[in-house]
Amino acid sequence: MPELPEVETSRRGIAPHIEGRKVERVIVRDTRLRWPVPSDLAQSLESETLLSVARRGKYLLLQFPQGHVLMHLGMSGNVRIVNSQE
Repeated sequence: MPELPEVETSRRGIAPHIEGRKVERVIVRDTRLRWPVPSDLAQSLESETLLSVARRGKYLLLQFPQGHVLMHLGMSGNVRIVNSQE
């Protein structure tokens, strides 16, 4: 499980690539979390602009105009940015 420095490194690594960009697609891999993922999350984020990426403890906070998405890096400790063409 990633520690605080790794989470901050991930935040700094992805922020320049995604801040200010519009969401094209969201894939929720597992909805069975401590707090259930809303069934309409992917649809509600589509075409929204990501305002900023912040960190609170070991969580990443993705700020959108209508609120935040809370993200944890899980056991793998990585976040990937992939080309939308692939």
